[in-house]
Amino acid sequence: MRIILLGPPGSGKGTYAKFISEKYNLSNICIGNILRNYIINNNSILSKKIKKFINCGLMLPDDIIIEIIKKKILSSNCKKGFLLDGYPRNILQANILQKENINIDKVIELHIPENKIVERIIGRRIHESSGRTYHIIFNPPKISGKDDITGENLIMRTDDNKKTIINRLNEYVKKTKPLINYYINKSLSKKFFYTKIDNTDCILNVQKKIELFLQKK
Repeated sequence: MRIILLGPPGSGKGTYAKFISEKYNLSNICIGNILRNYIINNNSILSKKIKKFINCGLMLPDDIIIEIIKKKILSSNCKKGFLLDGYPRNILQANILQKENINIDKVIELHIPENKIVERIIGRRIHESSGRTYHIIFNPPKISGKDDITGENLIMRTDDNKKTIINRLNEYVKKTKPLINYYINKSLSKKFFYTKIDNTDCILNVQKKIELFLQKK
């Protein structure tokens, strides 16, 4: 399967991308994690540009993001399928996927009311080296402040603050929401599926809804 996971910041994409990739043995391509790792391990001019955009809560220009994500998609570990989390973020990027013959089988949109997003993001904690995501209320680690697998400290991302969150939501509404209609139109084809899932439900119920959708052929 080749899956796209859509949703605004704080909608739970990281949590369910992990669930889907592990259950169906798919490569989990999280553009946010790729960019953050790129910043950590690279001190080039490009990495500094990326850092500036991320810290301001802005989406990167298409010419930067497209080259990075295309290289990842075309790698050998994605031949059997992949899940895209955080890409495409606009219709131009979606069209480029199509132009490059990177066909998508299913699109899942995670929905959460905007008034709950700030609460979710501020409570989010990250294991920096792996990208594993937790939440102090909704998905807490077994030991407070520690990664379940390594026991290493969890961090709060520098861009997880109220001002940056508002900027990111504004960017999402302006550039990413039009993708919803784009993929709804594509879902009219019998070979293409799109679904919208309410992520205010408990984790187990959301996982069941995702499983039922991905079983469709």
